[in-house]
Amino acid sequence: MNKLVGTFLRTVALRRTLSGGQSFHVLNRQYSYKSDLALETIYPNSSLRLYTPPPPAPKPDGSFNGYIPLEKLTISYSRSSGPGGQNVNTVSTKVDLRFHLETATWLPENTRNRLAQLHKGRITKDGYLVIKSELTRSQQMNTADALEKLRTFIRQAERPVSVEPSEETVEKLRRRHEKAARERLAMKRKRSETKAQRQAPL
Repeated sequence: MNKLVGTFLRTVALRRTLSGGQSFHVLNRQYSYKSDLALETIYPNSSLRLYTPPPPAPKPDGSFNGYIPLEKLTISYSRSSGPGGQNVNTVSTKVDLRFHLETATWLPENTRNRLAQLHKGRITKDGYLVIKSELTRSQQMNTADALEKLRTFIRQAERPVSVEPSEETVEKLRRRHEKAARERLAMKRKRSETKAQRQAPL
């Protein structure tokens, strides 16, 4: 036991004196093992650095391209009441995403007005559109879920509004329905007469 403790202490002292460019194992052997699944092996030409890609180019028709500027949103986290056991009691995984709808210049005015009509119950008295998510026990996954909800809302708001049919169209549909009903009754009457002729005389 004393020999093991002594070896460990000498190894720690040696590691403190070595330069930061070398990597040694706890048994004072150089760490040379490289897994076949290491990122350097799978992606040899990658710099292995995380970065945020630039926003996509706007669409020619000016419609929503899926990009949401996070700096324009207010995202807060709190304790979730969903699944997760004791994890939800210790980690703030519930996501509250909101932004001021009237001043959201990154959305067209028509889209903002349509969002206000479709989601009146999600807009606060101060004019903030609120989206919440506690779908999973992961803060990052819930954030992604809230952003995807917002994208869905925006795409729904950009769909063309159905126009009420004119009086002529309504009258034409009514006549078509009545004609179909008359033809259906005539076919039933003819089929009933055919069955009646098949019966043997009393």
